[in-house]
Amino acid sequence: MAKTHSVWFLGTSSFAVPALVALLNDPLFSVDLVITQPDRPAGRKQELTKSAVKVLAEKHGLKIEQPENINSTYHILHTTYSAPDYLVVISFGQILSEAILDIPKIAAVNVHASLLPRWRGASPLQHAILAGDHESGVTVQKIVKELDAGPVLAQEKLMIEPRETFTTLHDKLAPIGAELLIKTLKNSLQPIEQDTSKVTICRTLKRDDGKLDHTSLSASDIDRKVRALNPWPGVTLIINGQFLKLLETSLEPGMDTAPLSCDNETVLHLVKVQPAGGKPMMGAQWARGRQSK
Repeated sequence: MAKTHSVWFLGTSSFAVPALVALLNDPLFSVDLVITQPDRPAGRKQELTKSAVKVLAEKHGLKIEQPENINSTYHILHTTYSAPDYLVVISFGQILSEAILDIPKIAAVNVHASLLPRWRGASPLQHAILAGDHESGVTVQKIVKELDAGPVLAQEKLMIEPRETFTTLHDKLAPIGAELLIKTLKNSLQPIEQDTSKVTICRTLKRDDGKLDHTSLSASDIDRKVRALNPWPGVTLIINGQFLKLLETSLEPGMDTAPLSCDNETVLHLVKVQPAGGKPMMGAQWARGRQSK
């Protein structure tokens, strides 16, 4: 019988959940420790909320650590827990020091939601859509100190559909990444260095990235941003002095859409919007409300 490999799993967002499930369901792996971000305030009421990974870890009775800075807890981790075979890092949210990367006996590996070396950084799915890429995918890489610069262990491509959104692409790639991770760890690692001439970088998104002026952008530009930037930071316009959040848009008219004139004589069709302080509504409903005022 094959030897069971011990794993420390470092993850936070829902993108990491399928991989943790896959590791828990495979008898060849033992998840000895889960490290995730501390509980954070979320929602309008700013209630303290557990990460998606923590919720799953608690359900399975796993050991959990939630350091504000994992690098400052190296001594605690090193003396409290036995070193694992693998450190698996997926959508964790903290940069790891060399001391942490040196803990595993075999390797520290990461599942990244892009075809590295394209879109190194914190927002690869959003930037793939913003750039109009025709394909995306997942990469399993061996982690090095430089962000997302480690040698590639495995990749799998996925075509980006014409009306792809961040959410649809995220939900397609998360299980693909989980399956690719398991396949990779079950075979001898064969790292291939990245082609540095093809590196592109994607920065962390900020709230201001979603604040747009429809008079200076084309309808297709705004539509692409709506598909890429929802649910966060979202896309907001100011129309007649009022904030309007765009939840869904189209380049073609529909029964319940409202037209919006944009730059270069283009027209964006508002499918679903949310006025400031209001509830989500269809574009046509919002337009009728404006006319009645």
